[in-house]
Amino acid sequence: MPIINRIADFHADMTEWRRHIHENPEIGFEEFKTSAFVVEKLKEFGVEVHTGIAGTGVIGVLHGQDGPNGKSIGLRADMDALPMQEANEFAHASKVPGKMHGCGHDGHTTMLLGAARYLAETRNFSGTVNFIFQPAEEGHGGGRRMVEEGLFQRFPCDMVFGMHNWPDLPPGEMVVKSGPIMAGSDEFEIRVAGKGGHAALPHHTIDPIVIAAHIVTAVQSIVSRNVSPIESGVISITQIHAGSAYNVIPEEVVMRGTVRALSHEVRDMLEARLRHIVETVPVTFGSSATMTYRRGYPPTVNHAGAPTDLAAAVAKQLVGEDKVFSDVGPSMGAEDFAFMLLERPGCYVWVGQGGSALGCQLHNPRYDFNDDILPLGTSYWATLVETALPKAA
Repeated sequence: MPIINRIADFHADMTEWRRHIHENPEIGFEEFKTSAFVVEKLKEFGVEVHTGIAGTGVIGVLHGQDGPNGKSIGLRADMDALPMQEANEFAHASKVPGKMHGCGHDGHTTMLLGAARYLAETRNFSGTVNFIFQPAEEGHGGGRRMVEEGLFQRFPCDMVFGMHNWPDLPPGEMVVKSGPIMAGSDEFEIRVAGKGGHAALPHHTIDPIVIAAHIVTAVQSIVSRNVSPIESGVISITQIHAGSAYNVIPEEVVMRGTVRALSHEVRDMLEARLRHIVETVPVTFGSSATMTYRRGYPPTVNHAGAPTDLAAAVAKQLVGEDKVFSDVGPSMGAEDFAFMLLERPGCYVWVGQGGSALGCQLHNPRYDFNDDILPLGTSYWATLVETALPKAA
């Protein structure tokens, strides 16, 4: 792979950092040791360090050869692990029971640290780079909290960029595309009220299980009959809880699930149609239902024009035009970098992690980040900065 020679020189150091982080996983807003490690390295590199934003978040600020000049760029990496037990048995496997880096955030953090090291040594750029080490991406909304606590007011960024390893892509391939790349994700809980009684005497009851079944069936028509076939949306009811005995019709059914969409408009429509079904279907049975709907991560939508064009040009420079793809479909997974893209123009890319031949999918107990791609991801960050913030002639 065409990587920066100086970055290749400290590949072994990055591998050591990455495996250290992997051995010591911490979940959202508990990344105290990880943050301390990041702070230690940034100070060692001579990068200005700021802590405390979103609790365990860390910002490194680095100025180019001409100092701050009003131009700036933000690079973001997530730091948190998952609350799951690792099944790997290699030497750098998790030392913390019930926690593991099953999504590669250890690699993301390492690649951004590597970029900070290289850029601090060379300063071959003009303006300011903000290295954003974000906590709590895995469901806790650390990106949203950083934005709410004034990330971009305190650390101005003309553009902001994110990256995620992607197991479906071989090393040396990248996906860079404008528009939606990850879905928005919301959660809901539906409580269907009934009138319990003996299973042998259903005419004396209002059976909430029957009502719930009709809600489930009606929900299946929301996407198929309300979303354009060229757009995407998913509503999944993943839990149904009711009853405690064979011969008792229960008083209540509780259902839970998720809603995912690739656009804000479809997301709004899915919520509205789900609410309508929950409010109207039970009425036909002489009952009622209530729904609690929690907005989660919005769709991750890359900005057309400069941010995505810039990311694509840098990726092609590194891996070749035939290895950078823009026609790959988005993922219905969610990503809280979306909150940063709502505030600033930017682009979120996928970098090949190794494909199924080299390991597992994300969130699998046998997943591990591929250390071979550390120099590539680091070179992408470094080249992106030098391209976005060219040194004055």
